Amino acid sequence: MSDFRLSFEFFPTKTDEGHKKLLATRDMLATEMPEFFSVTYGAGGSTRDRTLSIVTEMNSMGIPAAPHLSCVGDTKAEIRDLLNIYKENGINRIVALRGDLPSGMKASSGELRYANELVEFIREETGDHFQLEVAAYPEMHPQAQNYEQDLDNFVRKVQAGANSAITQYFYNIDSFYYFVDRVQAKGIQIPIVPGIMPITNYSKLARFSDACGAEIPRWIRKQLEAYGDDIESIQKFGEEVVTDMCQELVDQGVPGLHFYTLNQAAPNLAVWRNLDLGEES
Repeated sequence: MSDFRLSFEFFPTKTDEGHKKLLATRDMLATEMPEFFSVTYGAGGSTRDRTLSIVTEMNSMGIPAAPHLSCVGDTKAEIRDLLNIYKENGINRIVALRGDLPSGMKASSGELRYANELVEFIREETGDHFQLEVAAYPEMHPQAQNYEQDLDNFVRKVQAGANSAITQYFYNIDSFYYFVDRVQAKGIQIPIVPGIMPITNYSKLARFSDACGAEIPRWIRKQLEAYGDDIESIQKFGEEVVTDMCQELVDQGVPGLHFYTLNQAAPNLAVWRNLDLGEES
């Protein structure tokens, strides 16, 4: 398990108090020696400055950080400037995404329209300086016309120069296996790391999942609904479900796990420590 990869994802906060909590969460998660922390990038680059600040601060402290970088709404010059700043600050990993469209923005906004074009541009500008992560959607991107088109979109990102991929979170484990089998059949061999979302709040999870197209299997949904406002039972059940899923993924030889932390430490640490992989990985 020496090459097993652990990573955690944060989102930039809007207040000083939120930033303090984020740093505390980071410090707790850092005890598990993750390969990197990724930091999200708001729709249309709306959190650009905060993302930049967080990753450069973390990297200066010796904590590997990977900024998300989206291309929707940005010019090549703006992206080039940001790439240069990251290089100057010792950042060597980027999560390259098309990005979400802010309200009122057209899909054609910006000089680069798709993630594969962004990956290609980064390679043209910086060569092999950056380890490039891209997104994968086992249950299909919510805006894709069909599953075959989505598979082809993923292949294009890899062919443009992606090193590895992180999936959207899922609870239907067969969807992950099927996706990996299909892209490998198309000649794709890069590591595909499952994205993991701990279950702590059913209403929020249902909202997220409806928006991003991640299915909550009926048996999980019905059990969570049955708990009503019993937060303790929801969290206990969620920890068990997610731990069991992660254990199966690990047993099947996935290259790592990427936790969508929602800026919380405890739920993610609980699942990770249940797997008892800390010393082995």
